[in-house]
Amino acid sequence: MPAETDGSPGPATAGTGLAPPPPAAASVFGASLVTVTAYAEMLATDGVVRGLIGPREVPRLWDRHLMNCAVLTELLDPGLAVVDVGSGAGLPGIVLATARPDLRVTLVEPLARRITFLEECRDALKLANVAVVRGRADEPAVVAAARGTDVVIARAVAPLDRLAAWCLPLVRPGGRLLAVKGATAAAEVDRTRRAVERLGADEIMIRYCGVGVVEPPTTVVEVVRTTRRKGRGRR
Repeated sequence: MPAETDGSPGPATAGTGLAPPPPAAASVFGASLVTVTAYAEMLATDGVVRGLIGPREVPRLWDRHLMNCAVLTELLDPGLAVVDVGSGAGLPGIVLATARPDLRVTLVEPLARRITFLEECRDALKLANVAVVRGRADEPAVVAAARGTDVVIARAVAPLDRLAAWCLPLVRPGGRLLAVKGATAAAEVDRTRRAVERLGADEIMIRYCGVGVVEPPTTVVEVVRTTRRKGRGRR
């Protein structure tokens, strides 16, 4: 378990520009704040050195990335199986696994150097609820590992219709795709709705997570996979 901290950057991150956790982090992460602070330090050091995040992102890691991801837990019931597609440096998958040890989180990422970092983070943070799978969402090995999951999450990966084509086959009927989007989410939903429905969506909604906790709130497009059998869809 990482050493306890008062939330201020330790010797390993001195001079990196990593800010201390914001006051709201204590209520969002609870007892996991120590662990997620250690993850922030890994991002601010090795993550920058390996080119997984830009150095300009370090001063805003907490507000723009860690807290932005953590509030997604508002949409996750206890004990769910969650797949983070295109996990990159572990945002949001490692954050969710840290904040919610009850979740079973699979990180899917095609690039070897990112996979190595994700495995190192999982091991260093002792995240027993995390699995790491190398590949793309539509590759057979990933489909086999993730098929029937409850929720697939994607943050800054691809347009909504492309995400739906990759991710909806991974979730169980009635399961959900949570696509983290920005200010243009409503326009993207309007533009892609018919295509996403043809791919097997029953519902497409915009959710706002972390209202009153993060500013701006995290915008999520929630896509629910149909429970109807093939051949009985919309005409």
